Amino acid sequence: MPVLHTNTTEITSVKKFRIATRSSQLALWQANYMSDLIHSIASDIEVELVDVTTIGDQDQSQPLRTLGGTGVFTREVQQAVLDSRAEIAVHSLKDLPTVVVAPELTLACVPPRANRWDALVLPANSSLEIDPENPLSCLAPGSRIGSGSPRRQAQLKANRPDLKLLEIRGNLSTRLQKLDAGEYDAIILAAAGLQRLGWDERLSALLMPPLMYPAVGQGALGIECRADDERTRSLLAQLTDPETQLATVTERTVLAQLQAGCHAPVGISCSIDQQTISVQVIVLSQDGQQSLLEKATATLPIDSDFSSNQSQQIAINLGKNIANNLLAQGADALIAEQP
Repeated sequence: MPVLHTNTTEITSVKKFRIATRSSQLALWQANYMSDLIHSIASDIEVELVDVTTIGDQDQSQPLRTLGGTGVFTREVQQAVLDSRAEIAVHSLKDLPTVVVAPELTLACVPPRANRWDALVLPANSSLEIDPENPLSCLAPGSRIGSGSPRRQAQLKANRPDLKLLEIRGNLSTRLQKLDAGEYDAIILAAAGLQRLGWDERLSALLMPPLMYPAVGQGALGIECRADDERTRSLLAQLTDPETQLATVTERTVLAQLQAGCHAPVGISCSIDQQTISVQVIVLSQDGQQSLLEKATATLPIDSDFSSNQSQQIAINLGKNIANNLLAQGADALIAEQP
C-alpha cells in the first residue's frame, strides 16, 4: 500500500475550514452534510470544499480489487489533509482502511449513521412483485445482477447460485442508468447512498441479515483530520454520535483483527440496545459455498456512557474476541483465497 507523506505547513485561520472530498454526487452530498453540521455549532466558520480525484475515480471500468482494493477511494483525500490543502477529509467509513496508513491523521468524528443495509434495485419499469421476507425470490433463474463487491457477490452466490453476477462501476446515477438501459436485471447498492440523494423510490427492497450482512462501517461517515490539529479535533468531537462511534469501533476492530481489507467477503451487523453490544459476523469463500458465522454480545457498565474509555475498550475486546473465534475456525483461509 502506498505510504502517505506529510508536510508541516501551518493550518489556516480558525475562521475557515477546508473539506477534502471526492467529487462524485454522493461524496459531495456527504461533504456538504458535514459543512452543515460544522455550521450548526460554529456559524461564523467559512467552509470550502476541496475536490480530490482518487485512483478509484480515475478508473471506472476495472474491478476495485485490481486497483489495489483497500484505500482506492481514500488515499488521495487523506493526502490533501497531510499536504495542508484541507483541514478535514470526509470518507464513507466502509472505504476507510482499518490499517494505519498515515499516523499523522486521526479518525476524529463519526456522525450519526444512516441506513446500514444493502438494497435490491430493480429497473424503473419493473413490474416484479417482491416478497419482503425473501426479496431475491422475485429474480428469475440466471438473472444478471450488477455488483462489484466481493462481499455482496459471495452472499448472493450463497443464497442464489443460479444468478449471473456482473461487475458494475461508476457513480450511483451511472449505475441506475445502466440498470434502466437493460444491462442488468437488478443491481445491489447501499441503501444509505440512495436515500441520501433522495432516491428512496429506487429502493426496491432492503437486503438484511441473515440474507445479506452489510460491510463494516456501512452507512456511516468517517471524518479525519491531522492528529496535531487540536482545534479541529475539538470541533469535530462535538459532532460525533457516541452510539455510532461505539458500534463502528467494534466493527472496524473485527476487520483489523481478521487482517481483511475493506473489500474482503466479510459482513457484519452490530447493534447497541441500552447497555448491550450485539455483533454478528460472517466470513465467506469467494464462491459463497463456505461460510463462518459468529455471534457475540458484551455488556457495558450501567454508569458508563458510550464515549467513555471503558466502553471503548469493551467494544475493542468484543471485536477482537469474535475475530479470534473466526480465525480459530479457519477464517484466514477464506480471506486469503480472494483474488
